[in-house]
Amino acid sequence: MDAQPYRRAIATFTTLLAGLIVLIAPASRAQSDAQSAPPSAATSKVLAKGGLNSVSDDWVHSSLKFKAINLGFLGGGGTGLGKSDNTQFAYMGGRAGIVLTSDHLPGLLRGNFEWDVDVLPLYAVLPPNGGVYGGSIRPLIWKWNFTHGRKIAPYFAAEGGIVFTRSNVPPGDTSQINFTPGAAFGANFFLKNHRSFFLEGNLGHLSSASLGDHNPGYNVTFMISGGFSFFKHTM
Repeated sequence: MDAQPYRRAIATFTTLLAGLIVLIAPASRAQSDAQSAPPSAATSKVLAKGGLNSVSDDWVHSSLKFKAINLGFLGGGGTGLGKSDNTQFAYMGGRAGIVLTSDHLPGLLRGNFEWDVDVLPLYAVLPPNGGVYGGSIRPLIWKWNFTHGRKIAPYFAAEGGIVFTRSNVPPGDTSQINFTPGAAFGANFFLKNHRSFFLEGNLGHLSSASLGDHNPGYNVTFMISGGFSFFKHTM
């Protein structure tokens, strides 16, 4: 099967996400600057009179709080690095998680711990001269949400998953089962209360842990993902 159209699609998707990051980053800095600036005298008077609700637009804290359920969907893709830069990857699926703690730590480090699980019924590995298709599950996405902001919440996550494919990956006398440990950096951009668009980059590794006779693996992979999250409170 010719994998060239899939590679072009991944390249286009990656370019669009990178462009969004470039556009959104200045807005994130501007928001942080605005939050750190003291309120004007006029604003202070209005707040003192109760004319503005200083909590109503704090979408980060009203959404990312203890016991909040995260339900969403995502898609992404990327490439191997180094000796594996001729292989691309693509995936699509859903995400579910729960915020397990309240906020901790001071200042910019303030945040909470979230556990997510990704189920990816489409996972494609696209080495030269073909494509290998399957699915993946990431049962371990341990995420720290930085909740200092009001509408943007960066996060860091340690991840671990398994990929199941119809034929061996990498091609050869390897394995149809591979493991995908990695680390992700991203942010939730809240469009409204309990609704966010997220972007994340992932540095990972894919190998079979010697389940097959040979285990060349892909030592370093770089992925970019994007999707939407819907937060629901259990209490």
